Amino acid sequence: MTEPHNKEAAALLAGTVDALPAGALEAQLDLGRPLRVKFGIDPTAPDIHLGHVVVLRKLREFQDLGHTVVLIIGDYTARVGDPSGRSATRPVLSPEQIDANAETFKRQAFTVLDRECTEIRRNSEWLDMSMQDLFALTRGSTVAQLLERDDFAKRFADRRPISILELLYPLLQGYDSHAVGADVELGGTDQKFNLLHARAIQQQYGSAQQSVLTMPILPGIDGVERMSKSLGNYVAVTDLPDQLFGKLMRIPDQVMPTYYELLLGRIPDPAAPPVIAKRALAGELTDRFHGAGAGAAAERAFDTLHVDHGIPDEIEEDALPDGETIHLPELLAGSFGISRSEARRLLAGGGVKLDGAALGRDDLDLDRARLEGAVLQIGRRRHRRYV
Repeated sequence: MTEPHNKEAAALLAGTVDALPAGALEAQLDLGRPLRVKFGIDPTAPDIHLGHVVVLRKLREFQDLGHTVVLIIGDYTARVGDPSGRSATRPVLSPEQIDANAETFKRQAFTVLDRECTEIRRNSEWLDMSMQDLFALTRGSTVAQLLERDDFAKRFADRRPISILELLYPLLQGYDSHAVGADVELGGTDQKFNLLHARAIQQQYGSAQQSVLTMPILPGIDGVERMSKSLGNYVAVTDLPDQLFGKLMRIPDQVMPTYYELLLGRIPDPAAPPVIAKRALAGELTDRFHGAGAGAAAERAFDTLHVDHGIPDEIEEDALPDGETIHLPELLAGSFGISRSEARRLLAGGGVKLDGAALGRDDLDLDRARLEGAVLQIGRRRHRRYV
């Protein structure tokens, strides 16, 4: 990437992976008008996680310089399922699930974005089109072009299914850019093909072509895979303070500098031991999403659970069952090999703890959010963490 002469461009390009075509953003900024900066999220899950925050922080930088962010809630493309980075077809959600997730996404996005400088659109506004319009959209792209995508190419070579609906996804996302008059579009590096194909769709319809910025992918708290709710290695911005802090304390030391760079915009203190740097990271991010002082309180709770009570660092993990409400006796029975009646007896006697706090006879059904990343304890030595 060549060094831009425009100071505003230099600031906005900092931390990006790709800026395409070369020099395009700088030329747009030289026009001296506010830009329309597009970012789309398909509401396939109810929570925004820290991986999304990487892009949202860059969008906020655009807003702070006077530009408008166009946040597209992909309520229509969510019915297709973005195949980026996938080795199989995504499951399709019901319209009711998509609508509920979309409302949650909008609220959470404003933990980072400036509401006054954000335009929210749903792509069902324009993608619920006639067959004639759909034919016109598909006429400008070829199957050979779409199979250039790495994920499609790999699946095609391995003779794994690729639905025709999935092939439409880059076209639909590209039409979003035409529909909202996007000057710039941001996304993760896994979105590079889609973002560039949107330029071809804009050209097909006679619109000015957007520039493209890609941002690095944040690894999950396992330090291996990309952060993803479906992989259970995510930190949601709506996690309770104790959960958020505790999950961040689990990230491997080797990925901690990446978290600092992508979420805080700096490097960790090289003189600080890794555990101290990790506590500082967890505390600052907890404060960001829950207010000043939340990080310190969460750190005290963490110490009460993991230091004072001597809970081991290595705890066996179990996957939570589906559903937003979890029946605790059933969960305890599956995790600890006891009967449901024994689980109820333990609850009634205060023999079950959640993150160090005793539960009671009335705690039979708990919200999923309370259990994600939390530790259930029976007796002194039996623990399970839920993901």
